[in-house]
Amino acid sequence: MAYRNPTPTVDIIIELTDRAHRPIVLIERLNEPHGWALPGGFVDYGEAVETAAKREAEEEVGLQVELIEQFHVYSDPARDPRQHTLSIVFLAIAQGEPTAGDDAKHLEVFEPWRVPTNLCFDHDRILRDYWRYRHYGIRPGVI
Repeated sequence: MAYRNPTPTVDIIIELTDRAHRPIVLIERLNEPHGWALPGGFVDYGEAVETAAKREAEEEVGLQVELIEQFHVYSDPARDPRQHTLSIVFLAIAQGEPTAGDDAKHLEVFEPWRVPTNLCFDHDRILRDYWRYRHYGIRPGVI
């Protein structure tokens, strides 16, 4: 019997600590689905999720990040239109000037009040949970 399992991914909320208001980095995706997204991607076979998060941050935005904590796991089967994935989301900090690479067509640094509305996947939900946690210390609950 063949088993079908969700594919593990990571997403990274990167706060730039050398700038006022600790803005975050978002990428405009080069590949479908198009729109704005958190840096992240698939975990390679044999790779720890923490290693994948650091690798994806460096590949997509050219930053070496310090992972602060594992924030939450998002696993709604409909979160990615391509296939069933689950995302382990990390909070990270970095300093410096990000540069678009790998799957990023473009990137931008956003303060909380400027985040675009055309976010891919479930990144609008992830960011709502993150802002609530960042401003009020309330972690996302289990659904």
